[in-house]
Parts: sequence; structure tokens; C-alpha cells
Amino acid sequence: MAALTGGGLKVRPGEVSLAHLGVLFLDELPEFQRQVLDSLRQPLETGQVDVARANAHVAFPANVQLIAAMNPCRCGHAGEAENICSRHPRCVAEYQGRLSGPLIDRIDLHVEVGAVSAQDLALPPPAEDSAIIAKRVKEARSRCESRNVRANAELQGDALEAFATPDDEGRALLMRAAAKLRLSARSYTRILRVARTIADLGGAADVGRPHIAEALSYRQFIGVR
Repeated sequence: MAALTGGGLKVRPGEVSLAHLGVLFLDELPEFQRQVLDSLRQPLETGQVDVARANAHVAFPANVQLIAAMNPCRCGHAGEAENICSRHPRCVAEYQGRLSGPLIDRIDLHVEVGAVSAQDLALPPPAEDSAIIAKRVKEARSRCESRNVRANAELQGDALEAFATPDDEGRALLMRAAAKLRLSARSYTRILRVARTIADLGGAADVGRPHIAEALSYRQFIGVR
């Protein structure tokens, strides 16, 4: 835990602070101890980490973009009918159960990536290359910076209401989803921020129903397959 969030006899910053204003990448996420992962909840919420020791109480900056990767289960074959293990689906539930709900709630985008086959590798390149995508991202970042924030993730209060309030159809969809999925207040706010970013990437001035729908699709943890 000290290596990740800071500490030690002579208090030093951990990886989450060393990645301040950058990317913190955690591979094989469920292999970390649950208590260690839950220590990230505060910095992901506030952008700083407080380290309290008998001889010191230090606050380190920790405003990071967290990216994490994991297999769907320990063997990694869940979802592959020809390779599924004999303990499925219990194996999947136990493995993914190592991650706490409050931690998952603080991760905005949950994206399931299917296995890549040899046939996939032989396919022609995608229609858009990295330069085109980078240009679109740069333009979206410029729109974001015009709101006096570094990223839409920093929108809150009046600014969030002013720039991320959806149209009537978008609001109705979000209200139905909030009731059906039992979204927390944190999830609700994060969906609005993600929807604002999706709108920026599409060059839209306002947040609409399609943007809310796409943001909602990213809030469902992969779950048991």
C-alpha cells in the first residue's frame, strides 16, 4: 500500500502521486490486494492522497487518469465456449468479486475487449488512423479547456450543470436508467461528465440522448459471463 499511495518510515509519495497529471496503469487488477486497491478511492475522488503517520501528516497530489486491465477470470478463458473451465461461472464471480463496488463506481468506462484471433490480425487496417483520431481528441480537449478546466472530469457544481445538462430526451433516459440500475449520486455525476466528453468528440455543442446512451453503456461492469 505504501508503494501505491505513499508512506514508509520517512514518508514518501507513492505511484499514484508520481503519476500526478498523468496516467496510472494497473495491470491484472484483481491480483492486487483488495485493501490496497481500496486505498485508491480517496485520491480518485479528491485528486490527492493523505498519508497519516505518528510523526507526520502529509498530503500529496494525486490527480491521475487510472487505466486498469484484467482478465474476466483467473484462467482468462471466460466467454470462450471451447476453452471454458470446469468452475465457470463461479470462477468468474470469485475473481471479479475481488474488486469492491465503491472502487468500480469510481471507474468511468468499463470496456470489454474480446480475444484477438489470427483471422483478426489478417484484416485490413481500420478506417481511421491514429493521426485522424488524435486530431479529433485535440479538438475535444480545446473545447474542454474553453470551460476553464483541464478535463471534463473536473466539472462540478454550477459548471457541470451549465455545460453537461442534457436535453429533455437525454434527461428522461438518464432518469430511467438511474432508477433501473440504481445509480449512485457519484455514478450520475460521472455519466454526465462522460456524456459531455462524448459530445465534445462529436463536435456537439449540447449533450443529447445519444451521448447519454453511450455514456450509460460504459457504466456496466463486465459481470459474470
